[in-house]
Amino acid sequence: MEPDRILVVDDDARIRQMLIRYFDDNGFKVTGVGNGASMRAELAKTRYVAVFLDLVLPNGENGLELLKELRATSDLPVLMLTGQDDITDKVVGLEIGADDYIAKPFHLRELLARLRTVLRRRTVTEQPSAPAGGDVDTLQFDGWLLDVARRRLTAPDGKDVTLTSGEFDMLLVFVRNPGRVMSRETLMNLTRNRDLEAFDRAIDAQIVRLRKKIEEDPRDPLLIQSVRGVGYVFTGRRLHSAPA
Repeated sequence: MEPDRILVVDDDARIRQMLIRYFDDNGFKVTGVGNGASMRAELAKTRYVAVFLDLVLPNGENGLELLKELRATSDLPVLMLTGQDDITDKVVGLEIGADDYIAKPFHLRELLARLRTVLRRRTVTEQPSAPAGGDVDTLQFDGWLLDVARRRLTAPDGKDVTLTSGEFDMLLVFVRNPGRVMSRETLMNLTRNRDLEAFDRAIDAQIVRLRKKIEEDPRDPLLIQSVRGVGYVFTGRRLHSAPA
């Protein structure tokens, strides 16, 4: 069986070579590139299971902009690497859709553990969810259609809306629990994303991204509302539909 492929995007050749050697020794196949153009070329021709993406790249390129570009078309796991331990950059990265955020210098064993955690979580969440609590395979709310078996979200106008695995699981928890005020701890438990505790605002960041996709005005949300000092509540009107 061919090993899983990882793409390293970092302008520091020493870091690229270090990651290539270490992850090759641990059962992965690693390709290293130094800029956004090379990243796009690699992703267009080769299937990767994850990307290590540096925050600061040459010629004015920004890892956050590349992440935003990638998230427009792909749910590929992305672990951000940065020499700047800036909480603002961390939160922005999580809001855009980073799966993890690692500051340099890092320990290679920790980096491997974080990668395996991200891949394990994706493996779990990408499996079709079995109906729970009597739920049918397709759920409707306020004109939206949530296909649980196919993990698809369809907008009221009939267009498919792309969600990351984490965003889909979060929305599913909300739709299955309308009117229930849920704390961040509860949301982490129900979505199985315990590793999100590593970031104080990871749940908030994920909800920000989800609101941008399902709310008419994300700044004044009607479906996923904040409950001050507690957490969040889903106020959409849920309808059941027949199993697909």
